[in-house]
Amino acid sequence: MSGTRRVTLRIQGKVQGVFFRESARTEAVRLGLTGWVRNRSDGAVEAVVEGAPAVLEEFIRWCQRGPTQARVSGVERMDGEATGEFSQFIVERTS
Repeated sequence: MSGTRRVTLRIQGKVQGVFFRESARTEAVRLGLTGWVRNRSDGAVEAVVEGAPAVLEEFIRWCQRGPTQARVSGVERMDGEATGEFSQFIVERTS
């Protein structure tokens, strides 16, 4: 997967109940990224995203704003090697 990177994000703030996950999925699909996004039990949203570095940075910038009703207070990121395990970008439902 040369040229492809993985980033794991933890987005904090008012990010649940504001259409954040579906909006993030729409943005990731628009950018051609793969991975997933889900709510965390601590109120944050978590995402694992793979794609070209420049496109990942664009997605991270979007996550720092989020959809209109979101109030993002912080985005933690962890960079890593892409695995190529994802074929699309999905919203994971937490049980």
